[in-house]
Amino acid sequence: MANNLLQGKKGIIFGALNDQSIAWKTALHAHAQGAELVLTNAPVAMRMGEIHQLAAAVGGAPVIPADATSVEDLDALIRGAMEHFGGPFDFILHSIGMSPNVRKGKHYTDVNYEWYKTTLDVSAISLHKTLATALKRGALKEWGSVVALSYIAAQRIFPDYGDMADAKSLLESVARSFGYHYGVAHKVRINTVSQSPTVTTAGSGVKGFDEFIAYSESMSPLGNADAAACADYCVTLFSDMTRYVTMQNLFHDGGFSNTGVSQEVIGKFA
Repeated sequence: MANNLLQGKKGIIFGALNDQSIAWKTALHAHAQGAELVLTNAPVAMRMGEIHQLAAAVGGAPVIPADATSVEDLDALIRGAMEHFGGPFDFILHSIGMSPNVRKGKHYTDVNYEWYKTTLDVSAISLHKTLATALKRGALKEWGSVVALSYIAAQRIFPDYGDMADAKSLLESVARSFGYHYGVAHKVRINTVSQSPTVTTAGSGVKGFDEFIAYSESMSPLGNADAAACADYCVTLFSDMTRYVTMQNLFHDGGFSNTGVSQEVIGKFA
């Protein structure tokens, strides 16, 4: 990738937990391309993770705790970022997903509905709250870019993905709807990236995850895209090279999403 693709650009990265996470790698790659960053995560995730190590690695970026389900926290985050940057900024990465039902092994047909609400709030409605807060604060510059991380379970059934599939469907709908309104108002573009199954702390909590990664690898003509490759893709979406890409769900999955069956998988039944 060309150097300094994000020179002079500034943005917020949500959701970096540890060096396995896509958000972590996106922060490193964005910084390497010239971006100035603010990092954020929920207070409980910050206690579990290593975000301050990342902050040091990306030029001493400030870390502002925020529960992404709290409009008050998000408002404090946006105001803090604007104070740090000296005004509006250029991009946001939304890399947030959590399902109590999946974590606790609840089957999709027998979910705890209070937990279900939490899944939707944390994993999808948080994007709406973030965008609404940014719009009210005038936080994103014209031609700014917002990227939220999704998964193909929004379109296809993966039984063990549970209610997270519903959350990803809602996330993609929010990106389309807000993409229209924010685009008309300030030419801000909003997209989701539907990534290959990726070895992260969150992904590893899904039942049968290791087997599914192997299946996806065998179904994808280019193989699974890893977290570092996804970070590079996010950087291109933050850059001026993709100014007219908006309201899209963009598959970054080695071709998995368009492959009906591969010869390798057929061979397993021969």
